[in-house]
Amino acid sequence: MTAPGPILVVNPNSDRTVTEALSRALDGFRLPGAPAIECVTFEDGPTGILTEQHVQEAALAFGAYAAARADAGAIISACYSQPGVDLARSLTSVPVIGIQDAGVLAALARADLFGVIAVAPGSIPRHLRHLRRLGVDGRLAGEVALAEPVSVAESGRGERSFALLMQAATALAGKGAGAVVLGCAGMSGHRRRLEAELGLPVIDPTQAAVSMALGAILPDAA
Repeated sequence: MTAPGPILVVNPNSDRTVTEALSRALDGFRLPGAPAIECVTFEDGPTGILTEQHVQEAALAFGAYAAARADAGAIISACYSQPGVDLARSLTSVPVIGIQDAGVLAALARADLFGVIAVAPGSIPRHLRHLRRLGVDGRLAGEVALAEPVSVAESGRGERSFALLMQAATALAGKGAGAVVLGCAGMSGHRRRLEAELGLPVIDPTQAAVSMALGAILPDAA
């Protein structure tokens, strides 16, 4: 049987440091015989997907990219607002996965209630709309934004951003969250340490999406 094509992990913003952080977080999935994992930067995108306009513009770019990559085994929208997932699914037959979907589903597999850390308050209404669409808002303990402004690239590195993540995660635990989802792909660099210090499962949604993609395409490669 033909080997599956690569898993394409698409960062829809133009910050290559975010893409590099995503790639490092996925090194453990690069196994012998498994599909390649390619992390892609949209060079023409904004430096962060922060507004509804950013989301809509990124959706068109993601859909066009998905349609052009007929060689893909699976395609992942690696932004928590997961721009373009529905559009891409209409343009390609390969699995298309958004990291919010994957992160939330992974959290629900680990705990009764989950919480989400957002990089900025303005993104929370957009996230909540999607949770209502998924029908899982009843299991949301809460979503908390970082208390101080942090760029997407900075959110996963440095002591300042870690302290802000820990503050938000502790607040979510106080609300009853049994698992915490990192609500920005850039936060991945702090996942392991945050989980160890918090004492609860901390879900990197991009890792969750790649796990889901591997589960979807590897059985066909057997």
